[in-house]
Amino acid sequence: MKTVHKLILKSYAGPMVLTFFIVLFVFIMQFMWRYIDELVGKGLGMDVILELMMYAAVTLIPMVLPLATLFAAVMTMGNMGENYELLALKSAGISLPKIMRPLIILVLFVAVGSFFVANNLVPIATKKISALLYDIRQQKQSIEFKDGLFFNGMDDISIRVDRQDPKTKLLNGVLIYDTSDPNGNMTTTLADSGYISLSDDKKYLLVTLYSGERYEQARGYKWFDNSELRQNIFDVYNMVMKVPGFDFERTDQSMFNGSQTKNVRELQAGIDSLEKISSESASASYEPLLNTFIFPFDKSLASDSIPHVDMPRAELAEKIENLPVRSKVSIYDVALNKARNSRSYYSFDEATSKEALNQLYRYKVEWHKKMSLPVSIMIFFLIGAPLGAIIRKGGLGMPVVVSVGFFVIYYIITITGEKMAREGSWDSFLGMWIATFILLPISVYLTYKATNDSNLFNAEWYLARYKKISAFFRSLFRRNALRGGLPPAGTAGSETR
Repeated sequence: MKTVHKLILKSYAGPMVLTFFIVLFVFIMQFMWRYIDELVGKGLGMDVILELMMYAAVTLIPMVLPLATLFAAVMTMGNMGENYELLALKSAGISLPKIMRPLIILVLFVAVGSFFVANNLVPIATKKISALLYDIRQQKQSIEFKDGLFFNGMDDISIRVDRQDPKTKLLNGVLIYDTSDPNGNMTTTLADSGYISLSDDKKYLLVTLYSGERYEQARGYKWFDNSELRQNIFDVYNMVMKVPGFDFERTDQSMFNGSQTKNVRELQAGIDSLEKISSESASASYEPLLNTFIFPFDKSLASDSIPHVDMPRAELAEKIENLPVRSKVSIYDVALNKARNSRSYYSFDEATSKEALNQLYRYKVEWHKKMSLPVSIMIFFLIGAPLGAIIRKGGLGMPVVVSVGFFVIYYIITITGEKMAREGSWDSFLGMWIATFILLPISVYLTYKATNDSNLFNAEWYLARYKKISAFFRSLFRRNALRGGLPPAGTAGSETR
């Protein structure tokens, strides 16, 4: 490997790693902020939070890699242009494509690796993060009492305290309503003070109360007319109650299977199966409707006055017109019932076919998404490297602004195409590849401009071109004015007295 290639690769590796982790951190924070309401107040351990962030990081790699590649390419080539390294290399007879050759090879390996990450790691992480988020949603909030307010975080139990000592956790003025008895009995407990907490395994509620009363109202099936109320006075009362939902329980991950949890081979198998199912569902909907309910004439309508069903339809219609009114009414009633039955039958099969088509669209979208990721990484590099060579600015200033602009355009087009493809309005191939088709000519154009040392972002160049165009139109206006007998622009006309 040449020394120049080592220099270029070393210049690119640092910004690539740096921007990858910066962008990944930003996306992880955005992900955590999205689910912050479901995480706060549930007493989750740090291990659960870190596990969630790790799975989120893996699922975000397909979105982070293209942006990091774009940032790194712009920063690397911008730094080299700002430090006149590109100028020195070009002066030595090395063209821009040759300068970019080692970076293209490196990014090609990154693109291929991104496919294996999206195909093998992301489905597993998606399944795990779906199960973990489900478990977090199922877990109830930890017990926290606020002065003068009821805590209703437990099923069939409400607890109110007048005041809680923040240091000793002693509760004063405790009121507990308990309706958890399966027989419908309600218990009301009043106490001057006490302690209420969860056990270490978070499966039981430990209650210790001092100086209070306990009222038990026994309710039978005639509780409205005849109910019993028992009162118990206590100095110290200990109670252990089972409260499900506070401990963190793991759910079987096999429950969370979808298009995003499958690799390319599984998606292809699913696509083949769903295409067959949707085709069979459509056939099951249309063929019985056409062959059984609509076109054939029901033999039950045949009578002495109506010949066999094999009669031509025109002749059959003429025979029906000549029937008595009572016979016509009977025939129309039977036809109306069959039309209603066919509509309900078709609606049921239509729902089945529609669900199969929706799943088919999702599977195709995920298949094309995995395939388009490596290509998008290469295109972003071919946009970023020429941009950096043209801008000739390094750091996190102008290059980042331009890179974010291109990524936002790509992201908006991709999201729109994916939405249309999932709904079936667009073909899956078009929906997931349209952003690539739009950015590919831009990358070719920028590479051409950078290779020919174009002043694409040079304000002075645009100002000079503007002055030339303005001068051309001014001279054209003067010539037309002279031909028409009008005074040239900028001269005073004769005054009329």
